[in-house]
This record gives sequence, structure tokens and C-alpha cells, in this order.
Amino acid sequence: MGIRFTLTALIVLHGAVVFAGFLAPYDYAEQHRERPYAPPTTIGFSPWPYVYSQDSTRVYPIRFFTRGRLLGVDPGGYLFLLGTDGYGRDLFSRILYGGRVSLATGIVAGIWALALGLFWGLTAGFYGGRVDGIMMRLAEFFLALPWLYLLLGVRAFLPLHISPAEAFFLLVAIIGSVGWVRPARLVRGLTLSLAERPYVEAARAFGAGPLYLVRRHILPETKGLLLTQATILIPYYILAEVTLSFLGLGVGEPVPSWGSMLADARQYHALVAHFWMLAPGVATSLVLLGYIHLSDLLQSRS
Repeated sequence: MGIRFTLTALIVLHGAVVFAGFLAPYDYAEQHRERPYAPPTTIGFSPWPYVYSQDSTRVYPIRFFTRGRLLGVDPGGYLFLLGTDGYGRDLFSRILYGGRVSLATGIVAGIWALALGLFWGLTAGFYGGRVDGIMMRLAEFFLALPWLYLLLGVRAFLPLHISPAEAFFLLVAIIGSVGWVRPARLVRGLTLSLAERPYVEAARAFGAGPLYLVRRHILPETKGLLLTQATILIPYYILAEVTLSFLGLGVGEPVPSWGSMLADARQYHALVAHFWMLAPGVATSLVLLGYIHLSDLLQSRS
């Protein structure tokens, strides 16, 4: 698969998450207590798509563009494309809404880490010498910190119940502060090489200041490196958010994330009798594989 196909697939997946309010048949918190762990709804065609009632005595046609959503059925019918969880909440809808948390955490944390790495690497590489030595030793110390325990400690000092927005920004701040050292090292190495190029030396000899040299001659050369690092860091951070939410350290209920949804499938009976509870793991795997493949393609071209 080429870059264009992989990039298109990722755009489609992210677009489905962005427009979850339109594509999802139900709200993420809407419960159908009479249908816990309902299997995926069987859809018939004759010729218009329809679903049966719970007792299979009545047919409900699937309607498009109804009540502000792409798909829906009349009251009394149910459209559970991927089944429901223990509270009767539509799993397909919650996967779309949950992707907002997981993907947004990965993307925002990735941007934050790249911004930190870019600033740190440019500064260390451009000035070199003692400044470079001190900054890179600090980066190595930062890399050695036990971030999982730090997150547990920070979470212990916070109130027991925090808002989803506070939990999201906590995840972004801590997750995004973990992986910036690697892009910082790469940017530093590139900056050290570029700073010795003849055209940079000539610009410096003509009186160009540090800001001009960085903005005009060095920063544009880091675009390819940062793009490749983004395709590496974003799936890494998505997986980190899924893991932390699986452990109960992410955004709390009722707001879904792929990690907290997978936590509902930890019970043995859920895995054996309700296989559709693993659907968030499939969604996570598809996104991660897409990013990893895109990263491989970009690195092979560089």
C-alpha cells in the first residue's frame, strides 16, 4: 500500500471520529437497560434495509438522515451495529465518540512533544558547547524519570472525581512530556550539521542574527524529520492513553475512550460470551497499524 492509500485510510478513520455526532446512531451515554450485552443487530433487505423487533414480530425500516444522524430506526426498534455493553449502550456509537478522546490525546500530546523537542534540539544544536552539554544531560535525566509512577503520584494528589476535560489535559501534559527527548536529539544532530554549512556560515558572516539563521536556514530543514517523528509518536501516545484508561487513570465515565471500553472486557464471561466487547481493540489496532505503516513508508523515502 502506498502513502496515498494509507493516508486516505487514516483520514477516513479520523473523519469518522470527528463526525461521531452525525455517524453514530445513538449518544455515547444513552442506555437501553432492557438490552444489556445485546449482540450486533441483524440487518435485512427487502429491498430497503430493516431490523426486527426484539421478539421478531415487527419490522422497523432503517431511516437515513433522521433526528440529525445518518442512521436510525423508529421508536421501538434498535440498531446496534456492534452490539451493546452491560448498560445497553451502543458499542459502535461509543467507539466513534471514544475515538475522540484517544485520538485527540495522541495528536495533541504528539504536537506538544514535537514542540518541546524542536525547541530543545534547536537551542542545544545551534549554540553547542557548554549549552549543548547541559541541555542534553537534562534531557537524559528527563528520559530516565519513571513516568507511570509520576502519573500515579499526580493522580493521587488530585480529587477523586475530576472532570473529563481536566483528565484529558492531565493525560496530554504527562504523556506528551515523555517522548520529546528522541525528536530533540534528532533535531539537535540535524542542527549541528546545518550550522556548519557554508551558506549558514556566509549568512552569519554578513551579520545575520540567530533568529534569522534558525528561521531561514535551519527550521525549514526539520520539516521532514518532524513529520516522520509525528507518525511515530502519535500512535505511541494513542497506545499510552488506551493503556492508562484501561488501568482507570484516564477520562472517567460516562465519557468513553477506547481504553476504558476495553476495561469492560476484562471479565472472562465478556470475552467468551460477548466477543463484540473487543471491538475497541480492533479500532485501536487499525489506527496504530495505519500510523506505523505510514511511518515506514516515510522513512523508506527519506
